[in-house]
Amino acid sequence: MFTATQLIDAFDACFLSSYHTKLIGDADEPLYVPSKDVNTPAFLYFRFDYPSSALHEISHWCLAGKQRRQLEDYGYWYETDSRSLEQQKLFERVEVKPQAIECIFHWAANLPFRVSVDNLALPEYDAKPFQREVSRQVAEYIGSGLPERALTFAKYLHAQRLPDTDFNHFIKKQYENNSR
Repeated sequence: MFTATQLIDAFDACFLSSYHTKLIGDADEPLYVPSKDVNTPAFLYFRFDYPSSALHEISHWCLAGKQRRQLEDYGYWYETDSRSLEQQKLFERVEVKPQAIECIFHWAANLPFRVSVDNLALPEYDAKPFQREVSRQVAEYIGSGLPERALTFAKYLHAQRLPDTDFNHFIKKQYENNSR
């Protein structure tokens, strides 16, 4: 299992020189801060020293295009964890792809994954439909391929743990094992 420090090292190995972006832990809240000049990297902050928070933030970064990576927090809105049911559904539509990538990262890092509905205001909320959508998106990524940066990072994590195994076979097997 990867620690937060190991994930920081992995992210740096994959992206610091090519994308001038640094992963930073111990933050009170996750946040992406774009580079202000050529001498300062962009910073991707994750909560405290939580590996799952790091992987979640990395998944968003892997999906953000060049223009979005020039905006603080990619220019996204964020509604606190007191969303209404309608706001929750909108949140989930936006979160399906990043959480599917995050799921694959968790498997590659040998960490348990669970979807995050990120809303304490709906304690009786049934997350099963969202879980099915994330699982469907994982299957789609397995079939059609991950975005380039996500694939780079997932393969790197996998190679650090299981250098003599095929990444694609491993991910398909993980999907089968977790879809039962």
